[in-house]
Amino acid sequence: MTFETAPAPPASGAATARADMTAGFLRDLIDQLRAGDTYGQLDRFSAEKLLGPFVLTPARRRELGVTCDIDPATESRIRTYYQAVAVGIEKATGQTTGYLLDLSHEGFGRVVLYVNRLVVLADVLRDAHRFGFDSLDHLAERGQALVSAAAAFVDTYPEVARDDS
Repeated sequence: MTFETAPAPPASGAATARADMTAGFLRDLIDQLRAGDTYGQLDRFSAEKLLGPFVLTPARRRELGVTCDIDPATESRIRTYYQAVAVGIEKATGQTTGYLLDLSHEGFGRVVLYVNRLVVLADVLRDAHRFGFDSLDHLAERGQALVSAAAAFVDTYPEVARDDS
């Protein structure tokens, strides 16, 4: 896994985001980033530095080109993000959660998260070259919203989410 440094997140909301890093979606995302680092290279980085590449300001988004293949580091960030969502769903429901990601080299694709036979999230990805969030707060809010909506879906249809194998 390659680690790409990005500009530090904006100072506004930094105290709020820092407090949220000990629990919830950001904690799951940090855990997934560290779990993918088999050689311990990311251990020396703070949580803010690990999450930095997920923050893209509008100016930074405009700088990114979309005429070439998607960067492997960006694809890795997308995978890690949805893995963290799946972990959050597992924690909220107690059900095994999986995901499928189909991403073309051009930056288009689809991600599907499922709990046994129940599809709890189906997102279309467009312009994946520019995958990111305006701030750490926005990252945390969006991730937690996906987890909450999926958990509510599992609660609504427990018979489909149940493992009958």
